[in-house]
Amino acid sequence: MKSEVSLKARMKEIVVDYFFIVGYLLLLGLISVLSYSLIFKGMPTFTKLESQLVATFCSVVPLVFIFSYLDYQKPSGSYGKRVSGLKVAYGTYFFRYSLLRNCLKFLPWQLAHIGVIEGVYTGFTSIASMILPSVSLLLLVLMLGMVIFRDDRRHLGDMLAKTVVVNQ
Repeated sequence: MKSEVSLKARMKEIVVDYFFIVGYLLLLGLISVLSYSLIFKGMPTFTKLESQLVATFCSVVPLVFIFSYLDYQKPSGSYGKRVSGLKVAYGTYFFRYSLLRNCLKFLPWQLAHIGVIEGVYTGFTSIASMILPSVSLLLLVLMLGMVIFRDDRRHLGDMLAKTVVVNQ
């Protein structure tokens, strides 16, 4: 099935969503710096586990839920999709499919977090710090390649969640 969605529209969507994510991370960074300086009187020391939990629950998990909510609520699309005139169409309209789609979409980012944080604490000598960033990059390239080269413009998350990005 050939998608009516143009590659240009999908790339515009990705760029707009990227800037939304960067804005969120800048806001998170500002809140962190202010909290650390006002409440803790400096940067606290974190264990490796604490660093993993902070990265996961302050950046990845909130963004997965934000994007899942935006993709599920009418008009069914992230800010990038809305600006690009796109929306997510569901085979079966349940929030869990939006959540699955976005968990897979953000999986490369989470794997990179795990690998880099592991590397910071081990001097990049552990197996996880060497393998996970590479796996993350390969998964990212695979999913981007699927959007670029597949006729239906679906990535792995779309296929497993039975969704497709369509024109509004």
